[in-house]
Amino acid sequence: MLEPGGPQTIQIPRWIQLVGLPLLLVLAWILATAAAHVVFVFIVAAVLALLLDPLVRALGRARIPRGLAVAIVYLSFLGALVVTLGALATVVVDQTKTAANRVDEYFTRPAGRVPTPADRDVDNFQGWLNRHHLRQVQVQERGHRIVRQIREKDIGRYTNRVVTFVEGAAISVGKTLFAAVLLIVVSIYMLLDLPRLAAFIDRRFPPRRSSGSLVPRIESALAGYVRGQALLSLIIGGSAGIGLWIFGVTGVLPGAERWALLFGAFVAVTEVVPYVGPWLGAIPPLVYALVVHPLSVLWVALLFLGIHQLEGHVVAPKVLGNALRLHPLLVIFGLLAGGEIYGLPGALLALPLLAAGRAIWEFAGERVRFEQWRGGPVPVEVELEPQPVPPAPDVHPLERTAS
Repeated sequence: MLEPGGPQTIQIPRWIQLVGLPLLLVLAWILATAAAHVVFVFIVAAVLALLLDPLVRALGRARIPRGLAVAIVYLSFLGALVVTLGALATVVVDQTKTAANRVDEYFTRPAGRVPTPADRDVDNFQGWLNRHHLRQVQVQERGHRIVRQIREKDIGRYTNRVVTFVEGAAISVGKTLFAAVLLIVVSIYMLLDLPRLAAFIDRRFPPRRSSGSLVPRIESALAGYVRGQALLSLIIGGSAGIGLWIFGVTGVLPGAERWALLFGAFVAVTEVVPYVGPWLGAIPPLVYALVVHPLSVLWVALLFLGIHQLEGHVVAPKVLGNALRLHPLLVIFGLLAGGEIYGLPGALLALPLLAAGRAIWEFAGERVRFEQWRGGPVPVEVELEPQPVPPAPDVHPLERTAS
């Protein structure tokens, strides 16, 4: 029974369930495979539009026209993106050039001076060993030989390769930024027409009193994903920061307590990337440990190994499962399937799509009804053959009279 004035219900006949739906799924898969990149761009644009629509509607409540509100939101978003990527690319390239020049100068003989800084450090280390009654440890000759071999291999050529690689990476970032602009243009069109789409869906499928329209339900599901991801980043970043702070206080990694907050914040940001996020966040602490106290690299690696295992198998499925109202096994499956289908971008988009898919499934479940395969009689015409009438039994006349 439907509620008075409730939404319309579509009944899917049995023959469509048996033939039409499988063919439709196969056709959709073929089209998605043939135009995978285009489909991916439009899916990302749709997710971005749905995520930003609450901000646009908030500006609309302040009597700002929707077109102007969309422009304000996207200009702010683009400005922050350009500044962040530009600053990051500039810092990485400049620091790489500086580090490459320092390495080159360390192993290259300066003008007018015979020993290189590396040769001088080898001599100083041998002198330290001699002063501490370790003359039997002779590293001077072998150290000079290693320095000479590195110098003869033209260390500057390798450092130039590193600089060239980083500059190429910066150019790739610029190309990615151009692709992002295209993505945003598509999402702007979607965001401008989103109220029209929502009105069309409401006219075709009027919302129930106990549940809202489709578009707000999808937006609510995506907001739940954002909240879950923020909580996950806070947990993982806080765990990394506390672990590094303990290493610094106990002397395992000297000075780490001063940088624990910064390292933890970096880990929280990289946690947005599924599975490899903790390893990306581990790079700065590992480099710091390698420079300050090389033996502590092992402890830092073990810390992030433990964080990675907890994040991938316990914390992420549980936190995101609760935020998305999905079973943790479905969260793990979605991440793995997204990575297999479209690599790292697919893994990044898997959970938002699961959140939107759950909202669409619940909305459709209230309005789509499949014709039952059991429980109802199936009319089938059956032709019955006439049965022969058995002959009457013989009865004696006296018995017939007595009866």
